Formats: sequence, C-alpha cells, structure tokens
Amino acid sequence: MSDSKKILVTGGAGYIGSHTAVELLETGYSVLVADNFSNSEPFILDRIRSISGKDFVFEQVDLSKQEEVKALFDKHPDVDGVIHFAASKAVGESVENPLLYYRNNLGSLVYMLESMLEKGIHSFVFSSSCTVYGQPDKLPVDEQAPIQKAESPYGNTKQICEEILSDTVNASPELKAIALRYFNPIGAHDSGLIGELPRGIPANLVPFVTQTAIGLREELKVFGDDYNTPDGSCIRDYIHVVDLAKAHVVAVDRLVNGNNKKGFEWFNLGTGNGASVLEIVKTFQEVTGEKVNYSVAPRRAGDIEQIWADTQFANDELGWKTERSLGEALSSAWKWEQNVRTELKK
Repeated sequence: MSDSKKILVTGGAGYIGSHTAVELLETGYSVLVADNFSNSEPFILDRIRSISGKDFVFEQVDLSKQEEVKALFDKHPDVDGVIHFAASKAVGESVENPLLYYRNNLGSLVYMLESMLEKGIHSFVFSSSCTVYGQPDKLPVDEQAPIQKAESPYGNTKQICEEILSDTVNASPELKAIALRYFNPIGAHDSGLIGELPRGIPANLVPFVTQTAIGLREELKVFGDDYNTPDGSCIRDYIHVVDLAKAHVVAVDRLVNGNNKKGFEWFNLGTGNGASVLEIVKTFQEVTGEKVNYSVAPRRAGDIEQIWADTQFANDELGWKTERSLGEALSSAWKWEQNVRTELKK
C-alpha cells in the first residue's frame, strides 16, 4: 500500500463503489472515480471527501461507450489497478430489458480490458455476484460449487463477464484478476453520509424497508411466503457494505503486491449465515423501533429460493472476514435513510 498506487474505481459514486473509495483513501491509495450518475448522485463525491478527509480525481464517463473508455485511459495512463463496479444491477429490470443489461455489463467490461492491456495496467478486481451459482444444489455455497444456468439476464451477465475475464487472463498472462462474488450487500457507512440510494422504486429489499418505514412507500411487498424455508420467505446472506468494501482493498493489495496464487481468482464474500425476508423486517423493527407495513405478494421472476455463503476460502486466503452484525447493518441503513431524505429536500 503506497500513496503512489492509483486505483480506478468505476461506478465509484454508487453504493458499493463509494464505500470502497472511502476505504481505499483511508488506506493510503490514490483514487480515480469514474461514474455517469445513471444510478448515483453527484453529492456523494463530496461525502466521500468529507468522510475520508482526502481528495480524489473524478471523471464523468459512460463506460458502455468505447470511445469514452479509451479517452479515460488516455488521460490517466498511470493507473495501477482497477475495481470495476459500473453495471446495471436489478434482477427484475434485467428480466424486462435484457438487451440493456448485455450492452451495459458486457460492453463496458470488454472496453475496460482492452484499454487496460493497451496501457499495460494488469490488476483488475471485478464486482461479481452470488447469482452466478443460480439455485445451488447444496448449502452453504463454496467457490467450487458448479455454475448453474442463470435465473436472470443480470445473473447471466455476471457469468459471462467472469468467462470473459478467465479467457482474457489465459490469453494475456500479465493480466491478474479477482472476481468477488458478493452475496447481498446492505447497510451504510457509520457516519450516515453515504449508503444505498436507488433511483425510483428500489429493486433491493433493505432500501424498500427503510423507505417504507420513513413513509416514502405505502407498503413493502414480500415476494412469496410459500418457499421451502422456515417462514416461507426467501433466504439470503446479507453482508454489511463496509465489510464488503474492506474486502476490495484486500483484493487490490493482493494484486498490486503480486500475492495472487493464479491469474484469475474468485472469492465468495458473505457472512456465512442466511436470513429470510421476514427476518429482515423483524430485525429492522427491533433495532430501530419503527414499524414496517408489509403484505405478501406472489413470487417474483428471477428470484432463487435460498442461498448463503461458505466464506472459509476468503477468510483463509484473503485474511478477511465480516465484522458487523445484521442489526448493525439495518441500524446504519436507517440512519442513512433519515440523513439522505434531509439532503434530498434541500
């Protein structure tokens, strides 16, 4: 870790990207953020500066346009590594508009890798997802679990992106890549200054919970109560976004310091515990004292029944593990919701 190491964070004004930018700056990296604000807000950039007490460079770029990616790397050829978050990410939307997802998610990755190789930049951390496993045959899911047919176009783009990475590393041995397969990121920074801020109706559970609690949404719909789970609702592995952000710093360290074991590696990032949708609602109400109005709706296309991580490999190999509880994550999400509503009213 050195001040001379410069990391490009694509989608760095977004949810996970902004938290990762904070952790990189606090660790001593120089940061270049690229974002097009398609699903983020410009004021987040000042929040990153405020939390970290450090400045960084920002470029407004649409990474789905090849000429803009090339221009970015022409302007910043001194980048030492890339963390690639920028992508469309809503399961439901991907079912309705698959071509948008294939164009944005696949195109941007190809253009990034082409420009990196052209400039001699060889460290790449990819924002992947547990959706690559589909509905797994056994739980918890470890890194050797078979890749199932994707349940959604979004999940399929993550699978294809990992295949693109693997093939490119095989063809260009100087390139080193790590795919971080996250489970379900939730929560916000302890400061309450940055957090998840979806445009329009949230596609993810926790922001819908917080928006319902604050009165922005009339009610939360729980999609399905007839799954083969203890309370009938879907089970996921919910990981605090700050824990997740710290894992990206560890992954960058591993690559820029040459500690990777092979050209393309992948790791599951989760807590190792599953929580149901109804448990999330119950825990949120307990830690905040706020009531969440909800009703049960039919199952949603693209949703899998249950999944949680076997985190042993990431714990052992990266020396990383989660430190924050489900209650802490939900409490921080509520603090952020209250803060951001005040900001957006200005």
